[in-house]
Amino acid sequence: MMAVLAVDVIIILLATGAIWVGSGWLENASERLATYYGLPEVVQGSIVTAVGSSFPELATVVVAAITVDSLELGVGAIVGSAVFNILVIPALAGISTAEELEANRALVYKEALFYMLAVSILVITFSFAVIYNPVDGTAYLAGEVTRPLAVIPLGMYGLYVFIQYQDTADHDSDVDKTGITVGRQWGLLAAGLAVILVAVERLVHSVDVIGTSLDVPAFIMGVTIAAAATSLPDAMVSVRAASEDRGITALANVLGSNTFDLLVAIPVGVMLVGSTPINFSMAIPMFGVLTLATIMLFTALRTDLALSVVESYGLLAAYVLFVLWIVLETLDVAVDLLPT
Repeated sequence: MMAVLAVDVIIILLATGAIWVGSGWLENASERLATYYGLPEVVQGSIVTAVGSSFPELATVVVAAITVDSLELGVGAIVGSAVFNILVIPALAGISTAEELEANRALVYKEALFYMLAVSILVITFSFAVIYNPVDGTAYLAGEVTRPLAVIPLGMYGLYVFIQYQDTADHDSDVDKTGITVGRQWGLLAAGLAVILVAVERLVHSVDVIGTSLDVPAFIMGVTIAAAATSLPDAMVSVRAASEDRGITALANVLGSNTFDLLVAIPVGVMLVGSTPINFSMAIPMFGVLTLATIMLFTALRTDLALSVVESYGLLAAYVLFVLWIVLETLDVAVDLLPT
């Protein structure tokens, strides 16, 4: 069995590398197209770049739902990726620059607050599932998320896009578009999508095999391994933007990516499979951690509207504590499964 698991670990590493490459194509094309069409910086980061860098997470949800019949793995990947994005990516971006990572009031008061609203909307959706569609016969509190419930977060994302559209409508762009070949960029974007889809399919399969072999819940495998693999592109985008003195784009990408993941990726998976049971007892503590992480980032950004190096290391330390907590939770599961 160890030999089989070793092969799957290698596949995960190779798939992660392929996701990195495909996401690089996708994100570069998205940024150039956003520049060509004259979108403001905050919209570039929060929608165009964010959706591009979030495609691995969306693909994970879709592939997990269709190929291994485990939407729970995809949901875990989304939640784990969201925590990684909020704590690790801004920290890496802040550490990679010589000066403080700058934010602005639009980012703090609109993007961050709307993202916190997105977290609340998804928790409310899961709560409705437990109240109106409870799952009986389980040892834990669970509810069935159906397509009508999935419309709630999708509708909220529609509001988010509308708000960003209003910003775009009032924006006058004076960026030089010389050298941007639109057709080539759209082709590069399509190639990136194809590479990501193939890589994510292999990634999900191997993660599912490892989780099944070790008797680790699919949600935990998603929160840890799948989340880290699919979050790498977001990290590269934000670090690169920060190194180019585009702190607003780096931070807006994180918040916009998480907003897309929570309000679109999970509901899309539900729409595909029709309905899925959610382990409320496991998911809600994770959302509690995500909420706390968001408050930490929001507080750090609000101080002088910038993220300092000290604050960046504080966010990294918080993520280490989160990983330790997940490991301890997983060990408890493993102990419970041992024969007595």
